[in-house]
This record gives sequence, structure tokens and C-alpha cells, in this order.
Amino acid sequence: MHADQATIRRILTELGDTWAVVGLSANQQRAAYGVAETLQRYGKRIVPVHPKAETVHGEVGYPTLEAVPFKIDVVDVFVRSELAGAVADEAVAVGAQAVWFQLGVVDDDAAHRTRAAGLAMVMNRCPAIEIPRLA
Repeated sequence: MHADQATIRRILTELGDTWAVVGLSANQQRAAYGVAETLQRYGKRIVPVHPKAETVHGEVGYPTLEAVPFKIDVVDVFVRSELAGAVADEAVAVGAQAVWFQLGVVDDDAAHRTRAAGLAMVMNRCPAIEIPRLA
């Protein structure tokens, strides 16, 4: 199962407001840019995670999840499916509470590993679509 409404609601309302957005850069043409902006509008603190470590939407970027010097609640993943599993494993390692694979990002093995580690997991969905539905 990619996501159930209860898990989506729990991630968006209960598991914390610091979202690392992996793959987020200053490129306004990329989906991550608009999604991060929407998350901010709904009160989430976004943390850009990208090899370039660019500042985006006023938030300092970091090259990896490991480099972020504070607690991350949710890891929102905007990388190709074949790279997503490694990001999910990193999310577990840094103590995140949830992993969210964006639309088109699917890795069933990573989802199983992530859930087995006790994290909430959503796959192939977009929080910018889901969060307005909660209002």
C-alpha cells in the first residue's frame, strides 16, 4: 500500500513541522520548489537538501540529511525512484519520524524497510495536494 488517509493525516498534522525536502534547489521550474512553498504556507519549516546546498525560500540548504544540524521530522523525497531507497535509509539513520515519496517516486522495498524501522511512510503522493484537503 502506498498510503492510507490516516497515515497522510498523521504525517501532515501530528509528526512535526520540520520537513527536509530532498532534491529542492533554487530552480523555480522544478516541482520541489512549488511544493516547498506550499508546505511553508501551511506552517511547515522546509529544509532544502541538495548537493548544491542552496538557500531556497529563505531557508539555508544542506548537501545531505546527515549535514542538517537539527532534528528533521519528515523527509520529503524528490529524487528518482532508483535513488529514493538510499534517501529513506538516511531518513531512518537521522531519526526522522516519516518519509514521503513524491508523485512518481516508488520503491516498495524502501517503503517496507522504512515502515519496519518504525517510521510513517507515504509513497507516490504529493503533500501539496493532500494538505489543503485537511482544512
